[in-house]
Amino acid sequence: MDAPTVFRTSLRGLEKIHEGKVRDIYAAGPDALLIVTTDRLSAFDVVLPDPIPGKGRVLNRISEFWFERTRHIIPNHLTGRPLDSVVRDPADLALLEGRAVIVKRLKALPIEAVVRGYLAGSGWKDYQRTGSVCGVALPAGLTLAARLPEPIFTPATKAAAGEHDENISFAATEQLIGSELAAQVRTSAIALYEFASAHARARGILIADTKFEFGLDEHGTLTLIDEALTPDSSRFWPADGYRPGVSPPSFDKQFVRDYLETLDWNKRAPGPKLPPELIARTSEKYHEALRRLTGPAR
Repeated sequence: MDAPTVFRTSLRGLEKIHEGKVRDIYAAGPDALLIVTTDRLSAFDVVLPDPIPGKGRVLNRISEFWFERTRHIIPNHLTGRPLDSVVRDPADLALLEGRAVIVKRLKALPIEAVVRGYLAGSGWKDYQRTGSVCGVALPAGLTLAARLPEPIFTPATKAAAGEHDENISFAATEQLIGSELAAQVRTSAIALYEFASAHARARGILIADTKFEFGLDEHGTLTLIDEALTPDSSRFWPADGYRPGVSPPSFDKQFVRDYLETLDWNKRAPGPKLPPELIARTSEKYHEALRRLTGPAR
């Protein structure tokens, strides 16, 4: 029996404290949260009306995969507690299977820790204008999708719902969270990216860029939170189709973005409905990323 598609949750006996673009968050006691990864899909910061079957379970599985393998770099927010220690209703437990985790309640830092190994997206636009990305100077003459001499840390502020994240300099990051913590975030984010990139490259995937979120526990220990190295938080490219100068197809919702760009839509809510074939193709891309990342090296 196929797992149910989940667009929005309403769990019995639990307080929902936040509904994001993809995740529903519930209180799980004074020191823990229950995070549910739904099948919602956002594009251009708008949640679309059609869920992508299996997407939430794929994202949850990939995050757990990376959390387990990066503990030697930085601790993460997983508690390891079983869902039935918080969720009592059998129907809710069945709904959450494979798509929910209980995590520590931490103080989230007010930045997105973005690491780029290739020139794409807003980084490419920034480079075209200034020759740098978030104040990090880069060599002249780089093309779209060029591999950078080394990964760079290009933080962003967290935007409110419906707004866009804003790229900021490292100096601005230091002003927000302090010089020592900013340096620790940069070092940890680049180490995570380099570790994951080597793993993914051996399985035919290039991680062009990715974003991490971090929090602090009661002792001030920097901790990896939210999700990690998923198709939603990263730009994954197939290695066999990569060449500088051309932006390769991603293992994510790029099909959806490309389709939406052909519509007469102002990129504000409500979003348009998606054709069934586009939904199926996007679901398969997410599942392919999971199979490759968690499978054997090629």
